[in-house]
Amino acid sequence: MSGSVLCAVDVSLPAVDTVVLQKAAKLAAMEGATLDVITVIPDFGMSVVGSFFDKTHTDQAMEEAKAALNTLCTDVLGVEANAKVRHLVAVGTAYEEILKTSVAAGSELIVIGAHKPDFKDYLLGPNAARVARHATVSVHIVRS
Repeated sequence: MSGSVLCAVDVSLPAVDTVVLQKAAKLAAMEGATLDVITVIPDFGMSVVGSFFDKTHTDQAMEEAKAALNTLCTDVLGVEANAKVRHLVAVGTAYEEILKTSVAAGSELIVIGAHKPDFKDYLLGPNAARVARHATVSVHIVRS
């Protein structure tokens, strides 16, 4: 594999996504691929909800997410390995941004976690299920 492995994590749940990041790093190392790690923050945009937030809210949220992503990768992978990781922060709907980023980055594999399911999404989480259904590349789902 000469492309990249795209690992999707939620920086608000670092303890849960540690296993996902470790698995993605292992798969990237086995294949000699680069590791891209993405987190997605919601876009409140021009919705009614968005009007309650300051205009700089998204920029500030992106900066905080990038710092949290860097911290997570450093804690899980170590400083040296983290230096080789490309940290990506997207704004929008999680599964849509993961799919768009995988195409733009030329990813050959997407690694995403599926957490303990609720009744409504018993087999997979809603984002993991949508990514698996619509991705044009292989998807590795890590149960945690």
